[in-house]
Amino acid sequence: MKNIWSGLLVAFSLYSAIPVPQVQWEKKTMRWALSFLPLVGVLIGGAEWLWYCFCVYFGAAELFYAVGAALLPLVVSGGIHLDGLCDTCDALCSFGDREKRLAILKDSHVGAFGPMWLTAFLLAETACFAQLYKTPALLPLACAGFAAARADGARKIVTMPCAKNTGLAHIFAQNSDKKAVDTTLKIEQAVLDIILLVWLHQLESGYFLWVAYIVLLGLWYMLHARIAMRVFGGITGDLAGFCISVAELLAFVCAAFGGLMV
Repeated sequence: MKNIWSGLLVAFSLYSAIPVPQVQWEKKTMRWALSFLPLVGVLIGGAEWLWYCFCVYFGAAELFYAVGAALLPLVVSGGIHLDGLCDTCDALCSFGDREKRLAILKDSHVGAFGPMWLTAFLLAETACFAQLYKTPALLPLACAGFAAARADGARKIVTMPCAKNTGLAHIFAQNSDKKAVDTTLKIEQAVLDIILLVWLHQLESGYFLWVAYIVLLGLWYMLHARIAMRVFGGITGDLAGFCISVAELLAFVCAAFGGLMV
């Protein structure tokens, strides 16, 4: 039980900006850490729901709500996954060889393409949340995307080979109970899917939206794996952050466009 609690603290200390007691990073404390990554997503999803309730109660404008909703994950998570998105976009747009792209991921400096795609990402999020302000019945789908995306990103670290023998992804991969973590994440994803199906079933076109979301998430999971292996030779912490960020956006897009049909 102590090791499980330590794993929870490791996950929240790295993947969120929530102050938690610090524990030593070692095999026994990191064994289960990635299993708790989706809980950070649950926390963000809950914060998004409270932000929506706050804005509705005070009659806030759509833009005010949407910008706040897009920035809220950054505040809670500390931006670690957006850093991966930014670095990966820089590396992919360099059109260099594998070694050059891996060097770009490692470089602490940022190029031109990363900020451009990060800006586009945040604008897309803002647009989706503005639409969801008009169709709040689908907001739970967007909120669930935070947890689902993190389950996918964590699974990549424990199921794919690492592109290099250094970095956070390698540390977590080396110290995780890979099979147990992967199984736990699959169970968490299945529970989340069932809850979403029950919720969306109440809505017109709800079943279609659930299927669309599952299909989009599955396609992105496979496409990301292909990019990671062919371009970079495996997974890295930045690539995991890239996976999580895009998977989140897919949930927002599905919910926003679904709102046009219900």
